[in-house]
Amino acid sequence: MTVLVIAEHDHQSIKGATLNTVTAASELALLGAGEVHLLVAGHQALDAALAGSKISGVAKVIFAEGESLAHGLAENVAAQVLAIANQYSHILFPATAGGKNVAPRVAAQLDVAQLSDVTKVISADTFERPIYAGNAIATVQSADAIKVLTVRGTAFDAAAAQGGSASVEAVAAVADSGQSAWVRSEIAQNDRPELTAAKIIVSGGRALGSAEKFNEVITPLADKLGAAIGASRAAVDAGYAANDLQVGQTGKIVAPQLYVAVGISGAIQHLAGMKDSKVIVAINKDAEAPIFSVADYGLEADLFTAVPELVKAL
Repeated sequence: MTVLVIAEHDHQSIKGATLNTVTAASELALLGAGEVHLLVAGHQALDAALAGSKISGVAKVIFAEGESLAHGLAENVAAQVLAIANQYSHILFPATAGGKNVAPRVAAQLDVAQLSDVTKVISADTFERPIYAGNAIATVQSADAIKVLTVRGTAFDAAAAQGGSASVEAVAAVADSGQSAWVRSEIAQNDRPELTAAKIIVSGGRALGSAEKFNEVITPLADKLGAAIGASRAAVDAGYAANDLQVGQTGKIVAPQLYVAVGISGAIQHLAGMKDSKVIVAINKDAEAPIFSVADYGLEADLFTAVPELVKAL
């Protein structure tokens, strides 16, 4: 059989999480699951389909073009996947907000058990995934004829975006399900890198004390480093930062080259979202803070003194 990857895209280009998912699919292919196909479902999205055809490891791009797919409504995308699902042994989604919205619908309609947040491919039917906020790893085996997976991007290297030469096959788009309707999009404009794709992240915690102090301390350091800004759940719940900046088990899972944790104690839910970062730097005046257990470099200091001094030195 063959592996199908569901592409995330903006109708013009392929999003980074798809490249990590293609790597997981390629590992399955090497284990005998066959070729890797990529589904690009959208409206006026030929550029995205062509970009997908260049991804290393992709043998074929399935391109579904239609107005019903213009806004990525989960019901319509799921129906598009189900229209071709019986041709595949594995269906892989990035473990993003979009992927997590569509994958359960597909699994339910196929009457199979979804495997979520897969971090390792052991064999064609056996995988690893984190449980208990990442404190344990479960090895799970699926007997389902069609396996539906969401893939944690931080666990797999990104496939090369260039170098492939896949064919592009057009298929008919499904009709609008009528179960939901697009109303509007409100997209925040931000000059900083997107959190899950950033190479450097500076995150602030509840110790900053207020939204004003959060911006006063974190923003200059992020500006100096060219970094994205993140926050712990405690900081978000306290109103210091926006919800879309939350890093952790119930926020975004990140794995940048450098993660700077400022005033973050290191609750297990936060560690689950950033412990795969290549280099972790922690600044906290509490020497017993759990964040120091995963940090490569730790500075026991008052953040209100240490961070401005660090900004001056950069």
